[in-house]
Amino acid sequence: MSNIVIRNVREEDIEEIVDINIHGWQTAYRGIISDEFLNNIDRKLKVEKIKGNYKENNFIVATLNNEVVGFCRYTDNNEFSNEYANVDCEVCALYVKSTLKRKGIGKVLIQFAIDDLKRKGKKQMILWCLKDNNSSRAFYEKMGGKVYKYKTLKIGEKEYEEISYIYDIENL
Repeated sequence: MSNIVIRNVREEDIEEIVDINIHGWQTAYRGIISDEFLNNIDRKLKVEKIKGNYKENNFIVATLNNEVVGFCRYTDNNEFSNEYANVDCEVCALYVKSTLKRKGIGKVLIQFAIDDLKRKGKKQMILWCLKDNNSSRAFYEKMGGKVYKYKTLKIGEKEYEEISYIYDIENL
């Protein structure tokens, strides 16, 4: 997919981003997160949340033929606890349209983020993923992530285990 264009998110992208995000959750997390939660994701609330913060941090989209097909949000700061003192940046979200997964879009997005962070002098990037999300975990490992730490995350009324990956971005 060599026609992928990476650019900063625009306000008019928000609806497509939310649809990619919700559908991504409903497909990737089916069988991991409760169906009740997945079936009742509040689209309007997600749209409002992104409208309120889409200009913060680094928020990029991948487009193909002028259609948003994926997005990535990452930070270039060190707002982490002392537990992660060596971490100075994070990929907070990485989603690709479900019908276009395994076509290189995620790779282009994460590589763009890594290159940008490397230019900014960042050294250690962290990325969190649900422990049971095996397909994403395989991708993050293929992209150079090393298993780092575990923590618990509450989604809806249940708790789930998350796993983090550390990327030594100086050497990627």
